Amino acid sequence: MVYHQFQTGSYYHVYNRGNNQENLFREERNYYYFLRLLQKHVNPYAEILAYCLLKNHFHLLIRICDDVEIKKTSQAFSNFFNAYAKAINKTYGRTGSLFQDRFSRRLIEDEFYLLQVITYIHRNPVHHKFAEDFTSYRFSSYPLFITQEPGFVAKDHVLEIFGDLENFLEAHGKDFTVTKDLTGLEDL
Repeated sequence: MVYHQFQTGSYYHVYNRGNNQENLFREERNYYYFLRLLQKHVNPYAEILAYCLLKNHFHLLIRICDDVEIKKTSQAFSNFFNAYAKAINKTYGRTGSLFQDRFSRRLIEDEFYLLQVITYIHRNPVHHKFAEDFTSYRFSSYPLFITQEPGFVAKDHVLEIFGDLENFLEAHGKDFTVTKDLTGLEDL
């Protein structure tokens, strides 16, 4: 896996799974804690455009802010994942690595691929059979787009990428076929 160094203004698909396919989230409160840490550590350096948290893995779509130091951005991600792993280890009396490896990230270089990744992330609960209907899956950013719920996701930015809410909904409702290489993601 090639690890792209973060670049300001660029989009990245960030993902990881539990070590030995262990669950990252054991209780509902774990999901909420992960999201709070994401906001605390990452949001100052990156816009969160989409996310989906599943029991044993997660997906994030981010855009690195224009005016941040890359070294501090990388450190923010490290702090985020370390804080979550330490809390889980302490809470559940476990030791060792929680995550399989350092987090993976893919640079997204074109708008078509960006649209596909957003849709892929939102549809992931159905893909992995965690839900029958991705539109109501609680630990995904999708419900934030179709409700008036406030959130830390850059909804306006995402809707601008799709053109508007109607196009966003239509793109998520179509038969979904990935045309870009997402090799390895199906194993998460």
